[in-house]
Amino acid sequence: MLNIVIFGAPGSGKGTQSERIVAKYGINHISTGDVLRAEIKNNTELGKIAKGYIDQGQLIPDELIIDILAKTLDSFEDSKGVIFDGFPRTIPQAEALKKVLAERGQSVSIMLDLDVPEDELMTRLIKRGQESGRADDNEETIKKRLVVYHSQTAPLIDWYKAEGQYCHINGLGTMEGIFEEICKAIG
Repeated sequence: MLNIVIFGAPGSGKGTQSERIVAKYGINHISTGDVLRAEIKNNTELGKIAKGYIDQGQLIPDELIIDILAKTLDSFEDSKGVIFDGFPRTIPQAEALKKVLAERGQSVSIMLDLDVPEDELMTRLIKRGQESGRADDNEETIKKRLVVYHSQTAPLIDWYKAEGQYCHINGLGTMEGIFEEICKAIG
C-alpha cells in the first residue's frame, strides 16, 4: 500500500501534483473538501451533521472528519493506496490518521512537503483567482490562509520528521520537474 500525505501551503500545487500521482501510481485520492461536499450533497447522516457545523460557520470537529475519512477509505475496493490532500492539517489529525490506518494494517508511506516561497504563493493564488473566479483567492484572504497554515499546519513538518516519513520537495520549477522529484522520493 502506498499511502501519501501531500502537504504544502495554499497554492503550492498539491491538487495538480495529486492528479499526476494518482494517474502514475493508480492510487485513490482523498480531498477532504471534495469528500465533505459529496457527503453533504448525498444527504448522508455524516453529511447532515457536517452541514450543521458549516451552516453555523464552525469548523467541523476532528472526530467527524476522521469518521468520514475512515468511511471513504473503507469504500475503496482493491486499493493500491491513497493520497491524502488537505488532511491532516493539525497534529491531532495526523495522530488520528495514523490510528485509522493502523486499524487497517496500514501506515503513511511518505509525507511530501511542497515548499514554495510566500511571494510565489501570493502570485500563484492571485493568478488562480483571476483565472477561476475563486472568491477566496484574493490578497486579504490569502494572507489569512497563510497565517493559519503557518500557525496550525506547519508544525506537522516536525511531527512527520519524527515519524521518519517527511520528504522536502522544492515546489518551484516546472510541473514536470516537480513531479520528477516527487517520483524519485516515492520510488
